[in-house]
Amino acid sequence: MSLVKLTIKGISYSQTQNGAYALILNEVDGERKLPIVIGAFEAQSIAIALEKEIKPPRPLTHDLFKTFADRFEIVVKQVIIHKLVDGVFYSSIICERDNNEEIIDARTSDAIALALRFDAPIFTYKNILDKAGVFLNLNPSEGNPENTDNDDILSEPETFGSSDDSAAGFSRHSLEELYNMLEEAVQNEDYEKAAKIRDEIDKKES
Repeated sequence: MSLVKLTIKGISYSQTQNGAYALILNEVDGERKLPIVIGAFEAQSIAIALEKEIKPPRPLTHDLFKTFADRFEIVVKQVIIHKLVDGVFYSSIICERDNNEEIIDARTSDAIALALRFDAPIFTYKNILDKAGVFLNLNPSEGNPENTDNDDILSEPETFGSSDDSAAGFSRHSLEELYNMLEEAVQNEDYEKAAKIRDEIDKKES
């Protein structure tokens, strides 16, 4: 079975499961998306790994694993989403130490959170993408004639935070205020809010 390389398209609040998030993976050489429902903690951990400039004051679980692996010279080479059963994705972490390869079973959300921290590629098998891949219209203003039945899976994707923490709300603040808010959010370990503030700072500084 041939492998298909994936990249992270984004994280959206799940419209189908209350309190959950959908991690959207995109095939590198194609248009299909692979939505995977994950928990809030895993979504936060992945979001922090994507936001390179946000450093938690204390290490999260996946950061601790990275430090532990580095100390013992364990390298994550790649992550493979290798099975889909009853809507649940199963993944393997391919590790290497002293030129010896080990395959470790993991939840897909944990595997991807670690892949980001190791800059390791993410793959799935073509038959899984054929079965679960969809063409999601992430921009309501853009038409997409294919797989329109799937458009409501993640309609109007949201970033983290409540409506009070929308980008429009942050745009009213000055850069100095935003930096103070960013520091406060990180100190309070509210990384979801910190990510949105970071985005607004980037907009103002660009």
